[in-house]
Amino acid sequence: MARRLSGLAAALVATVTVASCIDLAASSRATAAPAGASVSSMTDPRGGSSSERRFTAYLTGYSYWDNTPPGSAEISKPVIHRKAGGTGTYADPVTIAVGHRIEGGRQTLDFAPGTRFYIERLQKYAIVEDVCGDGNRPQDGPCHTGHRGHPWLDIYIGGGKVSVGSTQTCMNRITALQNVVINPRPDYPVNPGEIASTCQMF
Repeated sequence: MARRLSGLAAALVATVTVASCIDLAASSRATAAPAGASVSSMTDPRGGSSSERRFTAYLTGYSYWDNTPPGSAEISKPVIHRKAGGTGTYADPVTIAVGHRIEGGRQTLDFAPGTRFYIERLQKYAIVEDVCGDGNRPQDGPCHTGHRGHPWLDIYIGGGKVSVGSTQTCMNRITALQNVVINPRPDYPVNPGEIASTCQMF
């Protein structure tokens, strides 16, 4: 499970705008996030779940060191991987965590497990295999409500073979609004490898 938000991400929680986030994984079905800020920067998802669409997401990272539990690569929704990982190719996308809500004891993810994304500035494909946010009402937290009208995505950067400080520096570096493609075609440029090892941006 993705980490509890801490460090830079926690500092930004105070600025989170409770948004009317669109669940891009479903064809025109809105999430239960509270109504509020505009989502005009997001592409209208009405095109079927197999249609490639672009939108702007607030991207953060979580590492081997601040995962839940710490010092592990455990994930809650394995699809391709049994543990968080991936090199970023279409065939081996990086694990990504998304917000969720719990209602009536039932957990619903903002994007279905197995949903693929392409993160342009990282030149990596990612796949939903984990959840971001915890507690009895994760829907009240920033992973689900979003950041200033944008969905929140939390990508696994790895880092088990580098220092805690290095992973924190990398997570701070990638934390930003990022252009994302959902249901991407398989032929985008890829910079394969663990994110924490080089933390390259394009």
